[in-house]
Amino acid sequence: MGPIKVAIADDHKIFRKGVILSLRPYTNIKFVLEAENGQELLDNLPTAPEQPDVILMDLRMPLKDGIETTKVIARQYPNIHVIALTMYEDERFVSHMMEIGANGYLLKSADPSEIKKAIMEVMSKGYYLNNFVNRILLKKSHARVKVVPSLNSEITLSDRERDVIKYICMEFTAHEIAQKLEVSPRTVEAIKDRLMERFGAKNTAGLVFFAVKNNLID
Repeated sequence: MGPIKVAIADDHKIFRKGVILSLRPYTNIKFVLEAENGQELLDNLPTAPEQPDVILMDLRMPLKDGIETTKVIARQYPNIHVIALTMYEDERFVSHMMEIGANGYLLKSADPSEIKKAIMEVMSKGYYLNNFVNRILLKKSHARVKVVPSLNSEITLSDRERDVIKYICMEFTAHEIAQKLEVSPRTVEAIKDRLMERFGAKNTAGLVFFAVKNNLID
């Protein structure tokens, strides 16, 4: 397996180049595309010699911001993982980005080692939740929140669905969950896909966010 291919979209060239330079020591990460804004990123993706596995996405950019760009990526390139890399600490941005399809959320003050860790984890687990995001999730789990509109006012899960979503939130892989539940990894993936479709989650990170926000796990 070759290095993880990464793109970065940020309108500040010095910061963009700094991130690329700071991750150069990690030989398992390879930058294949950079863009000054979301529109440039979307314009260049179809013709890029190598498609990125992960995009480091700033939020505030001209022409097309990171929020709108993430929506397009989630819809048109579901196999590409998006990690927000921004200065915005507002929990509303965290919540919204995770709900529309981002796989992780980092502040620009993050160390290169954490950016590297986030890239590795979204590739292996489908999401990365650091202490900053976890605090927001915990806060929301104790607050009154709106549940996604449903014909059923109460969200009900089977025992198997509850077990799968619990282990996903505990960061177990599909193979590890399958061993614990004595089922096939394919069965675990099918249950996860069904839950994502049911709750409108774009990816594993969105499913975890929904589960915690709506108190679906103990």
